[in-house]
Amino acid sequence: MKPNVEQSMIAVVDYGAGNLRSVVKAIQHLGYEVRVTSSPQEMREAPALILPGVGAAADAMASLERLGLIPALKEAVAEGKPFLGVCLGLQLLFDSTEEGGGGPCLGILPGRVRRLPPGLKVPHMGWNQVRFAKNHPVFQGIPDGSNFYFVHSYYPEPDDPDIVVAKTDYGVTFASAIARDNLIATQFHPEKSGETGLLIYKNFLSGLRRD
Repeated sequence: MKPNVEQSMIAVVDYGAGNLRSVVKAIQHLGYEVRVTSSPQEMREAPALILPGVGAAADAMASLERLGLIPALKEAVAEGKPFLGVCLGLQLLFDSTEEGGGGPCLGILPGRVRRLPPGLKVPHMGWNQVRFAKNHPVFQGIPDGSNFYFVHSYYPEPDDPDIVVAKTDYGVTFASAIARDNLIATQFHPEKSGETGLLIYKNFLSGLRRD
């Protein structure tokens, strides 16, 4: 049976950072309707937002600014709308990044984004274990230590350790999933992580069903 949601479309935010097709296919596979959008109004009307992304943080921030999407993103988080960030969509939530010589991000979460340590092959690409730091509904039914797919050269360093819900080791132990209230974000790509990754999206969206 197709899930019902309070409003018609899950919004996948399009700011030119790519990787939208695989995210959309994952959500559609679960029976939800998806709108890929660059419209602040459509983002405000959607029952949930997903902020995906690959590429450079500075370019992404410039695109978000140009498209007028930053206020809508911040409003969604502040108002308690279910919000999922993926890969670059996680990194952009923090105050700043070292990428490209350093620069500001959205400042929704306190902390910064660091480059992976010297001597490692970057990007960190492929499957790696995700170990839970605490229980979270988005990981319901997923065994601790499950493998997920990563592609990144930078990692988040939150100021608040309480928002870290999962960790991964790659030359350094870093937060591979963070959560605060309605917001959840992963450094890995659930949509590229098979059935286990699909369960991340299912758990995230499950709260949108109407009885």
